[in-house]
Amino acid sequence: MLSVKLADCITERDSLAIQSILNEAIVHSTALYDYEPRSLETVTAWLDQKISQCWPVRGAYDEADRLVGFATFGPFRPQPAYKYTVEHSVYIDQNHRGQGAAQALMKDLIEQAQQRQLHVMVGCIDAANAVSTGLHLKLGFTHCGTIKQAGFKFGRWLDAAFYQKILSTPSHPSDG
Repeated sequence: MLSVKLADCITERDSLAIQSILNEAIVHSTALYDYEPRSLETVTAWLDQKISQCWPVRGAYDEADRLVGFATFGPFRPQPAYKYTVEHSVYIDQNHRGQGAAQALMKDLIEQAQQRQLHVMVGCIDAANAVSTGLHLKLGFTHCGTIKQAGFKFGRWLDAAFYQKILSTPSHPSDG
């Protein structure tokens, strides 16, 4: 099991590592339904926007303070009635998968969501990704639907499976 320290990602320190993690997933997996690797400028702008909008981007760092994975969440949909629902994602460096970093990051994200008085976390997972599906089930997420053939990558149709976790928060939800 990998011992990790969790902390907020910082643009200057983490953009290059985030780019590397994302691009490996884009090129070699169906964890992201992108076709083209992301430029450093795109990743930096994405991270800056997340930080400026106060959305968490949490990193898992090894004993040498190298980023081995990250997780984030943001708005599920733009309409105001969805204000208590977020969509999350978690990505781990290919050399550190299966060592507990994803679970640590997901537990941290759940805590972040509760602290922010959110109510539902949603994850969209490629239906063939048994590892991510298993992690979500282990953490109390439930399958809430699959969109068959939602994506096309590597010459085949991909099914997008949605998993949700309903939190006990907020303490006082309102329409306002």
